[in-house]
Parts: sequence; C-alpha cells; structure tokens
Amino acid sequence: MAMEAHDIEALIRAAFPNAKITITDTVGDGNHWAAEVIDESLRGLNRVQQHRAVNAALKSKLDSGELHALALTTKAPE
Repeated sequence: MAMEAHDIEALIRAAFPNAKITITDTVGDGNHWAAEVIDESLRGLNRVQQHRAVNAALKSKLDSGELHALALTTKAPE
C-alpha cells in the first residue's frame, strides 16, 4: 500500500511542528519519496542524529513497510 505525501508530512509534522517540510514523490509511484526537513531542533545534531530523529517520527510506517523508500535531507534553518 503506497503512502500519500500529506500522510508522510503529517507524521513528520507531529514531531517537528514548526519545521519547513517538503515531500517529493521521486519516481511518481507513491513508493519512493524524498523529504526535506528544516527545523531549529536539528541545530547542533550531526546528520546521522538528524536522520534518526526524523526516522523516529516515521517508525511505525517504516517498520510496517508501508513507507518503502525515503531519501532524507535534514538541516537547521540558516
């Protein structure tokens, strides 16, 4: 079962309510996604820590396989 962009954004938004979030379907199949998350709470964290924080927000969908492929870009605002 493919996920919708707004569902992915809602899960991330629950953990990062003030983030700028951009979700892109990279191949148009609803299974391969890219997410850019820009949030102040990511400041001071290295890239692995940032990705873990975002992945934690998506854990149930990643564990179930509903969210199949997600490329992450994360950073604090400039």
